[in-house]
Amino acid sequence: MTDNDEPELAAHHRGIRSFVLREGRMTPAQERAFAEHWSRYGLEPAGAPRDFAAVFGRTAPLVMEIGFGNGEALAWSSEQDQARDFIGVEVHGPGVGRLLNALAERDARNVRVYRHDAVEVLRHDIAPDALGEVRIWFPDPWPKKRHHKRRLIQPEFVALLASRVAEGGLLHLATDWQPYAEHMLEVLEAAPGWRRESAPAGEGRPPWRLETRFERRGLKLGHAVADLLYRRGDVAN
Repeated sequence: MTDNDEPELAAHHRGIRSFVLREGRMTPAQERAFAEHWSRYGLEPAGAPRDFAAVFGRTAPLVMEIGFGNGEALAWSSEQDQARDFIGVEVHGPGVGRLLNALAERDARNVRVYRHDAVEVLRHDIAPDALGEVRIWFPDPWPKKRHHKRRLIQPEFVALLASRVAEGGLLHLATDWQPYAEHMLEVLEAAPGWRRESAPAGEGRPPWRLETRFERRGLKLGHAVADLLYRRGDVAN
């Protein structure tokens, strides 16, 4: 998740959003990526449940990464895990452009990308129980108390995820901001339909998650990183 911070959007007026947009300037290479590769890898919002088997040309488990930033983790994990198909959602144009170039360079076949609000994609384009895994790695922690309502991980959003992740599917959260980790834990422990698979304080980085640029920055600042894993299901820990 990119650290986007303007213009300010009040969640209680406009509903939960997966971002607050700050659009940086794209490089010429990133602009070319949209011109040359969006038609292959990009998905425009359909406004109705999408047939991803038709999109990918096969039936395979679906993994969604929300807020993929510059796309380094999504590019890496999708290359390592060819048996599954990956849906990336990000609003930051330069990051999307960078990922498009990386996918085209290796002729990736198991990734598609939305440049859109993830909440709207989940609500309208993803059918119930369609996802095998959702990844939300290093979302904006909104550290100031008056901004906590803008955090993505909120009861309403977690309930939406529960309706889109199949029974037994995984929700993988990661953050280097301890107060946000505690907030995530509080929200998920109270949410019906999820059972915790990780320790309460989180786990170390699992082998399927690449160490990201945001993570390295946090580690240099002395932040502890927590990976919180929850399974879709009604049996509590």
